[in-house]
Order: sequence, then structure tokens, then C-alpha cells
Amino acid sequence: MNLRKWFFLFWTTMAIGAVVTSLTGSILAWTDPSFDLKGLKGAGFNAGMMALTGLLFGAFAHMGFFAYLTLNYIALGIFRRGYLWTTLQAYTTLFGIVLFGYRLYENREALNGWIFWALPAFLTAAAWCVALVKTKQTNKNALFPTLFLLIVGTVLEAWPSMSDDNNLPALIFMIVPLFACNAYQILMLHKLVKPAETGSGASAKPVA
Repeated sequence: MNLRKWFFLFWTTMAIGAVVTSLTGSILAWTDPSFDLKGLKGAGFNAGMMALTGLLFGAFAHMGFFAYLTLNYIALGIFRRGYLWTTLQAYTTLFGIVLFGYRLYENREALNGWIFWALPAFLTAAAWCVALVKTKQTNKNALFPTLFLLIVGTVLEAWPSMSDDNNLPALIFMIVPLFACNAYQILMLHKLVKPAETGSGASAKPVA
């Protein structure tokens, strides 16, 4: 991974964030008249403002992705055995799903009563589909690292939208673009790294 490839991943992730945020915001605006962007008031439905917000989401997702790669590198150095780090990610992913549902349940007065289980289930299903694609393109060791990033990473990045004063449209508006950006990045990673890093070293660096 050189600087040129990293910059390509950065700006394309921001572009994905802008497009997905604009589409998500437009759909929410059409289906829920009460929807608006926090802090933007009357400009909340403006496509340009939504795209700008999406660029910020993309940049935020890229920062989270970089943080995960750094964590992955450090953890592999600490555990020495790749399967130990993979196992820890698997258990942390399960905990993240439960924590996500519990946080939504705590905010059930502002959200629909069924969303606390439906949204985690949908996120898990979507993450699983992306993870299956990732494993087909690389190897089976990429399954749990991909799920970890798409579930735990997305939940942590979207945590501000789960505050008590937010509603379901605000949550969807943030979590969908972040998930799309994370899915794009994890599917692009192995295409951008050197071939040697996706061959015999795949088990040592399962995320790639």
C-alpha cells in the first residue's frame, strides 16, 4: 500500500459517502416529512448539504478504518497467533451486536418499539453478506475481521446518532452511509495491497 493507493481509497470513500448519504437523505425526506439534518434546520433537505455531510461521513469512516488497521497491526504483534486475535474479534462482534440493541432499547421512547432488534439484525445480515463476498475474494480467515469492522466499527462511528434526542431517521441517515463506506473499504483493501500480502501472509493478516 503506497501513498497513491491510500489517497485513492480516501477520496473514493468520501465519494461513496456523499452518494449514499444523498440517496438515503432523499429517501428519508420523501418518506418522513419530519426528517431533517441535526444543526442544518431548513437546509437539511438540500442535496448539496447532504452530499457535504456525506463527504464528512466518508472521511470519518476512513479515519475509523485507519484506526482499525492500526489496531489490527498492534494486536497481531501482541497475540503472535492470528487465530487468537480473530477469536477475540468474533466475541467482540457478538458483544457489539448486543450492545447496539441494548442502546436502542434504552432509547425506545424516541424510536419505534421493534427497532431495537430489527436494526441490529439487519446490520448483522448485511455485514454477513459483505463478509461472504470478502472471503470469496480472499480467504476464509477474513470472515470475522470483516464482521468486526462492519458491525463494531460502524456502531462506534454511528454512536453520536444514538443519543436520546435523536430519532430513527437520524440514526438511519448516519449508519447507512457509514456502513457503505466501511464495506467499500474492506472490499477494496486486498485489491490495493501488494500481491505478496494477500498470498502466504493472508493468515497472518486476515483483514487483507
